[in-house]
Amino acid sequence: MIRLALIITSDSVYRGEKRDEITGLVEEKVKGLFHIVASRIVPNSISEIRATVLEAVREADIVLVTGGTGVSRRDITIEALKPIASKTVPGLGEEHRRRSYAKIGARALLSRTEAFIIGNTLVYACPGNPDAVSTALDILTEIGDHCIAEIRGEGHRERH
Repeated sequence: MIRLALIITSDSVYRGEKRDEITGLVEEKVKGLFHIVASRIVPNSISEIRATVLEAVREADIVLVTGGTGVSRRDITIEALKPIASKTVPGLGEEHRRRSYAKIGARALLSRTEAFIIGNTLVYACPGNPDAVSTALDILTEIGDHCIAEIRGEGHRERH
């Protein structure tokens, strides 16, 4: 079973000013598919996000980071992750925006949803609203196992 770590980036949830709407959704949606090995809530801080992700990649196959992917000055998740990634996986962000566009229209184009390889782990950063997280989980349940196999070098077999 795929090991999933969840990291919620939100100043207001971190300070207890807003209710966490994501953890329960993730637990319900991945039940029987992924094993949640960690769940953390962190403020919008590059150093906090980066340190928490680096800790999570040691125990998870996939790290889902929610929040901080928009265009406001507080949206810094991508800036936290990009410097520590060995690769990007553009197709996952593209597919997320395509599916979101079908639901909410042009506002989806402001999302900076992106996926990275950090160590041997897929790190998927998406918006922090429940619908966007649900879309991310749909994509991850469709392609996660294949992506993990590819990262580990188990996906392609040489043909002679």
